[in-house]
Amino acid sequence: MSLPIRLIAIDIDGTLLSTKVQLSEENRSALRRAHEAGIEIVLGTGRRHQHALPIAEKLGFDLCLISSNGAVTRSTQGELFHQDLLPLSTALKLSHLMSQYHEYMVVTFDREGKGAIVCESRERLYGVIQRWMEKNSPYIEYISPIEKALTTDPIQTMFCGPIDLSRVMLQKLESSDFRQAFTLLRTEYDWRNLCIIDLLNAGCSKGHALERWCNHRGIDRSQVMAIGDNYNDVDMLTFAGHPVIMQNASEELKQNGWMITRHCDEHGVAAAIEHALERNAALTNA
Repeated sequence: MSLPIRLIAIDIDGTLLSTKVQLSEENRSALRRAHEAGIEIVLGTGRRHQHALPIAEKLGFDLCLISSNGAVTRSTQGELFHQDLLPLSTALKLSHLMSQYHEYMVVTFDREGKGAIVCESRERLYGVIQRWMEKNSPYIEYISPIEKALTTDPIQTMFCGPIDLSRVMLQKLESSDFRQAFTLLRTEYDWRNLCIIDLLNAGCSKGHALERWCNHRGIDRSQVMAIGDNYNDVDMLTFAGHPVIMQNASEELKQNGWMITRHCDEHGVAAAIEHALERNAALTNA
């Protein structure tokens, strides 16, 4: 028997936000209608909690925020539900393995203020993720060598670079002799020639975090819609009974048989939410 959708999990960049990193009024209004209809909204993002929070707050209601690709689940009010940190020993191994790529390396910690983000230098990263560096500048501390910052478990390490270089880094990471000790997630933006490689604790992902939250809330996966656009959304989309992929996603991801909504510049999230609301209304009236 078909059940109504009770929860919608939504990626932020490339999904909820446009390519100009803006939240459209169409998407905001649709999310509010879903919330008012009793559907729980969850944001699932690769962003740090503090970087995602201003977007969540624009929606005008409290919600659960799955950040850092599933490593931290915290409410918009700051209540921590779950934390899945990268063990210090694994972070140090990754740093040593990738020593020739430290100019592209970022380490994040679940803490407030400067030092929440650590890089070795500004120049190389500023060239590939300028907007991110500017938005997060109050939190960034520069420490060289970066191993000096690794004195406690971080949320994650990540590498940001051009796509061709990132493929070389991915190959090195995939062939490491401790590959089972970490989760590797990639996010690609072809139009920006940017690849972000996120390295988290083994078993950590948006999908696992969403499943954990749904179990806590007593919501079956058949009652979950997930909307995403990139490779780091795959586990979340696979978990959901109603997966939705953005039109701006890669052709590879659009071959999974998932519902395809409009481009992020054409309010694709709003279109998917309208579909969910219409489906729930039809089930109610049946």
